[in-house]
Amino acid sequence: MKTEEFHVLTAELEKLTPHQRSILVDRLHKIEHVQAVSMLVESRVQSKPLCPKCGHDHIARWGSASGLQCYRCAGCHATFNALTGTPLARLRHKDKWLEFAQQMAEGASVRNSAKICEVHRNTTFLWRHRFLALPNAQKAQSLTGIAEADETYFLESFKGQKKDMPRKPHKRGSKASKRGLSDEQIPVLICRDRTGSTSDFVLKRADKTHISAALKPLLANDAVLCTDSGQALGAAAREIGITHRPINLANYLGWRRMIEPAHGALSPCAVLFAVLGMGRVQQLTVT
Repeated sequence: MKTEEFHVLTAELEKLTPHQRSILVDRLHKIEHVQAVSMLVESRVQSKPLCPKCGHDHIARWGSASGLQCYRCAGCHATFNALTGTPLARLRHKDKWLEFAQQMAEGASVRNSAKICEVHRNTTFLWRHRFLALPNAQKAQSLTGIAEADETYFLESFKGQKKDMPRKPHKRGSKASKRGLSDEQIPVLICRDRTGSTSDFVLKRADKTHISAALKPLLANDAVLCTDSGQALGAAAREIGITHRPINLANYLGWRRMIEPAHGALSPCAVLFAVLGMGRVQQLTVT
């Protein structure tokens, strides 16, 4: 906008009603969010764009659409933008993506996210799966040094499945029909080394065969695997041929209970007091 046009526009602002000002502010916020998202997306291809179809690097600018720069490949003549080939391609409402990303960071539900973003819950359901498409595949491919592994269990869910269900649908979740572990529970193996590299696997069964198949390509030959006293993990470590160190879980949990309430401020004296049974550690730390 030219300077003269901008001055005319600002002069007209005084004539706006409160309702019109509110609409204008909302419009400006929307434009700001779209531009912020567009800048972030465009940074993917600013250095040297490649054709997502043939990989050719002879690319020319080819106008713009939906707030994004378009490109044309000189090799296959395909047109594309920075979102082409990504999970976010063809998604609408770019002005709400950052707000939805904030809801995901806070762990909000699909319904609450839809309410905050002022879109339908089906939209946020679609966005959640699109936003998680790449992070779901981004996990450590190799663990070195001291690594820890443990399995946990999740109740099998058929959420979103409309037909061919092996049981009657549950409303808003339910408990397992059988006590303890059963085929209704899905085992998940989680592994992490001391650098923070983490990987996880959904297993068919939490036995030696399936755990070995998951850990063998993940752990370095000189890795030390620390686990609880569960037999399957120990048998898997022996099958792979790596060093296994089972942890006394009762003592380990007591150690964690002693450390975590202090938030890094646990003093050596407080540790000795706890060891000698001279008071609760939580009462001896200074906040």
